[in-house]
Amino acid sequence: MEELNALIEAPDLWNDADRAQTLMRERTRLDSALSGFHDLEREFTDSLELIEMGEAEGARDVVAEAESSLFALRERAARRELESLLSGEADPNDCFLEVNAGAGGTEAQDWAEMLMRMYARWAERKGYKVEWLEESPGEEAGIKSATVQIKGENAYGWLKTEAGVHRLVRISPFDSQARRHTSFASVAISPVIDDRIEVEIEEKDLRIDTFRASGAGGQHVNKTDSAIRITHMPSGIVVACQQERSQHKNRAKAYDMLRARLYEMELKKREEAAAALEAQKTDIGWGHQIRSYVLQPYQLVKDLRTGVESGTPDAVLDGDIGRFLEAALAAKIKGLDEQAA
Repeated sequence: MEELNALIEAPDLWNDADRAQTLMRERTRLDSALSGFHDLEREFTDSLELIEMGEAEGARDVVAEAESSLFALRERAARRELESLLSGEADPNDCFLEVNAGAGGTEAQDWAEMLMRMYARWAERKGYKVEWLEESPGEEAGIKSATVQIKGENAYGWLKTEAGVHRLVRISPFDSQARRHTSFASVAISPVIDDRIEVEIEEKDLRIDTFRASGAGGQHVNKTDSAIRITHMPSGIVVACQQERSQHKNRAKAYDMLRARLYEMELKKREEAAAALEAQKTDIGWGHQIRSYVLQPYQLVKDLRTGVESGTPDAVLDGDIGRFLEAALAAKIKGLDEQAA
């Protein structure tokens, strides 16, 4: 903190406005963390003193009130501890979230749309902003794929463990014989990065295609070839944006998405090399799912990495995924610590 304050107090700080703003944001984040810790420490000491005083004077109501404060304090401390896990270099950033339907036609495409809605509702509950960038609608219902940008503090940190395959089991509403179906959809998460982070991209490695936008988007949809798709041939990464009327703006946003995906790929490489973890990118099918959502014949959502369960899948699909995010984040940090040891 002292070193950071020294940098901020330097007379040439604002010669580089972007760096100055980054330093100021970092100081604000650290100030908030430190003040939160000191508040907890002070309230803990005050509660202990009240208990001692109440016991000495035989004031049971004072003791009960102080004990109640300690229980509430424990919950706040647990939340602070969890938030302290969001310490990765890109954790504070906004993120791109992409959902792709697996094999299975309409059933899988409907599941992909349900997943995207789940994340959008979660983001709204957190006070985050969701910006739709690209959508490829399903042939009869749902979506084949969609990409959104989720804007808010620690958006990437909270959602980074959601990357992987999600499995749904239910009685299909699209099956006239009301049979049970299993569907898969994949989720990809990458951080939004700024110009301070260098990601080398050579133009010769890119294939850039224009196409007409599809799905919701206003009167201009399907009238101009303004949508942009960029393929990074060495990695096979494909990004698309149809948000803007301007082809130039869509190209710039798609380029940002590509930089983010390449940066995320590099983060994974580093993590895997250090912790010997398996890559998160897997086939969209059996044996690779990170979470199962069962609607029939019983109701259960289970995370296959952490064992966390919920018997209310409707609430989960309405955005109540906090316990899954918290457990996966804690498990991820624990796994890295064990590998380092």
